[in-house]
Amino acid sequence: MKENVLLEKSFAFAVRVVNAYRYLVEEKKEFVLSKQFLRSGTSIGANSEEAIGGQSKADFVSKISIAYKEARETKYWIRLLNATNYLDDTQANSLLSDLEELLKIIGSIQITTKNNS
Repeated sequence: MKENVLLEKSFAFAVRVVNAYRYLVEEKKEFVLSKQFLRSGTSIGANSEEAIGGQSKADFVSKISIAYKEARETKYWIRLLNATNYLDDTQANSLLSDLEELLKIIGSIQITTKNNS
């Protein structure tokens, strides 16, 4: 199977999100914000995977757009968890760095797909 950078990086990010969620629930006893973070953070990879298997170009564009929106939402939750001291600056900045890379990859895919239409 051909290597897909987006799928690999979004999966690795989802693993980080699951581990961060576990930390937030077990160590910080935070159950509401962390659940939103878990859902949006793992959804990036799931929607990217669905996009790759899309039935049409329109289906691909729709799913990759959802992946981008989920990444933006995840950025919000990380910033909020940091601002409310559930994640320290080091934890948040590390997650945000990986997330920014995903946003750039997905954004680039969106531009390329739009230009090839």
